[in-house]
Amino acid sequence: MKARRFLIPGASVLTLCLLCACGRAPAEQTQGRMVRLAELEIDPAKLENYKADLREEIEASIRLEPGVLTLYAVSLKDNPTSIRILETYADVDAYKAHIESPQFKKYKTNTQKMVKSLKLFETDPVSPSAK
Repeated sequence: MKARRFLIPGASVLTLCLLCACGRAPAEQTQGRMVRLAELEIDPAKLENYKADLREEIEASIRLEPGVLTLYAVSLKDNPTSIRILETYADVDAYKAHIESPQFKKYKTNTQKMVKSLKLFETDPVSPSAK
């Protein structure tokens, strides 16, 4: 009897959560989006300058470009000159607009001699989620 008393409210809460979860099914959330992963190696002597330029570019892109959904940069703990950037764009056109934006062009110009290597990976989202 006690279990039944909690079952109905619990099921109601679960249903409400599922209905409100971003308002769309996962397939709809990623349809048309472009997700890219960048791997960079930075000159150790220029690492702090690179990070400052990267932070400036990311902040401006997120603030000014509605099609830039995420730009998440991290460095590897055991190798801080290895930078990884996860990029999510609303679609290919948003990506094309991003690489033509003034803040991205400034970043590329300023960091050109800081970046020792760059690899870009096109991806297929497997299970994207965010809180």
